[in-house]
Amino acid sequence: MATLREIRHRISSIKSTQQITRAMKMVAAAKLRKAQEAILTTRPYAYRIDEMIRHILVSEEDVQNPLLRVRDVRRVTIVAVTADRGVCGAFNSNIIKRVIHQIDLHKDKEISLVCVGRKGYDFFSKRRYPIEKHYIQLFNRLTFSHALEIANYLVKSYEKGLTDRIEVVFNQFKNAAQQNLIVETYLPLSAKAFSSRKYGVDYIYEPDKTTLLHELLPKHLNVQMWRILLESNAAEQGARMTAMENATDNAEELIHDLTLFYNRARQTSITKEITEIVGGAEALKSA
Repeated sequence: MATLREIRHRISSIKSTQQITRAMKMVAAAKLRKAQEAILTTRPYAYRIDEMIRHILVSEEDVQNPLLRVRDVRRVTIVAVTADRGVCGAFNSNIIKRVIHQIDLHKDKEISLVCVGRKGYDFFSKRRYPIEKHYIQLFNRLTFSHALEIANYLVKSYEKGLTDRIEVVFNQFKNAAQQNLIVETYLPLSAKAFSSRKYGVDYIYEPDKTTLLHELLPKHLNVQMWRILLESNAAEQGARMTAMENATDNAEELIHDLTLFYNRARQTSITKEITEIVGGAEALKSA
C-alpha cells in the first residue's frame, strides 16, 4: 500500500501535468481560431475554381491536356499529410493506418510515398517504406509557397511519367471535436468526375474554353493543395485542443480520487494511532 508521502507526491505530480495540459489546450484553441478562419476563407475560392472547371468540361469534350490524361496505373504515389507534433489524439495514427491500407490496396503496383509532416515521415522512414520526398516543419509558419512547392513537385512527377496516379490522405476539418479522414485523387484529374454535374446556363468565354482550361488546371491543383494543408492544420489544432481538454478532465478525476484515498488513509492512520494510545493507557491502568 502506498504511503501518505507517496500519495501526496503523486497528487502534486498530476497537478503539474494538469497545468501543462490546460496550457496546451489554451494554445491549441488560439491556433485553432486562426487556422479555422484561414480554411473558411479559402474553401469558397477552392470550390469556385473547381466549379468553373466542371462547367467548362460539361460542354467541352475531348479536351487534350496532360493533367486530364488517364494512363494505365503501374506506379502510385501516396501523399501522407500528418502533423509535425504529437499529443493530438488519434490524428496522426489514423492517417498512418489509412496510408498503410492504401498501400495494401495497390500491392500489385509500384508504391512511393511523399510525407508532409514529421510524424508520418518518422514512422515510414523507420520501417523502410519507399519515401521519395518529405516536407517537415511546414505547419509552424504555413504559407501558400509551401503548397506551391508540393504541387509543382507532384505535377512534374506526373507529367514526366514518374507516377501514374497520385492520392492524398489527410484529415479534413469539420469542427473542433471532429475530423473527417479523406483519400483524394490528386492526379490525374478525371474529366468524367468533373463533368458529372449538369449546368443549365452556358457562358461566353474570353479567351476560348480550351485556353482557359489550360490556365485553370494548374491553378486548381495549387489551390487544392493549399486547401488540403489548411484543412490538415485546422484539424490538427482541433484534435490537439480536444485531446488536451480530455487529458485535463482526466487529471481532475485522478486528483479527486487520490485525494479521497489520501484522506481515508490519513483517517485510518490517525484512528490506528489513537487506538494504540488508548490501548497503552489501558495497559498502564491495569498494571
